Amino acid sequence: MKSFLIRPALALALAASLAACGGSDKAEFTVSGSVTKLVYENLVLTNNGVQINIAPPAKAGDPVPYAFAEKLEYGDTYNVTVARQPAHQTCVPVPPPGGYYVNNADTAGRLVLIDINFDCTIDTHLIGGTITGLTASGLVLANGSTGGTYAATAPTAGTTTPIVYALAPVAYGTTYGVTVSAQPTGQVCTVVNPTGTMQDADVSNINVTCVAA
Repeated sequence: MKSFLIRPALALALAASLAACGGSDKAEFTVSGSVTKLVYENLVLTNNGVQINIAPPAKAGDPVPYAFAEKLEYGDTYNVTVARQPAHQTCVPVPPPGGYYVNNADTAGRLVLIDINFDCTIDTHLIGGTITGLTASGLVLANGSTGGTYAATAPTAGTTTPIVYALAPVAYGTTYGVTVSAQPTGQVCTVVNPTGTMQDADVSNINVTCVAA
């Protein structure tokens, strides 16, 4: 068993020690941890129905420590989850440093410390739209702001249904700019609504129209 695991006998010894010192005869455990890469407000964590609000750090990039006020006794269960995601982000529990598994749900006393960490990422959304009028091969679209390309395949002759396309996801708050990096053979394609700043939903109105050159 790994060194960070505590055997029941050790927990009982801890309880006996507390009693001998005039403390409680039951070992108590604090459910705590930290949240990394939190940028936006409104993150709420919950454990057994008790919720706490987690605010972004004063200094960007710093981890945010947290602790539930309610103590657990040996044998109590815990399950720390996200009750509400922060704006524009998604936070998930991650293994502790040096650990190999997510430990947000367990039984108090099996670990020396209840240290539950969460990691947050900025939400991303697709950018794209439709391509109409394409009759030849060679069209390549590119997002010059954050990277990513789309090589269109010419539709079967006689097909008039617009081609639906999407480029690589873009993070919230990031600008994008879609351009034609390569024109199709014998045609000229133009882009409508090519630029913008990503919000909280996919962008599907970056439409491309192709005509004969």
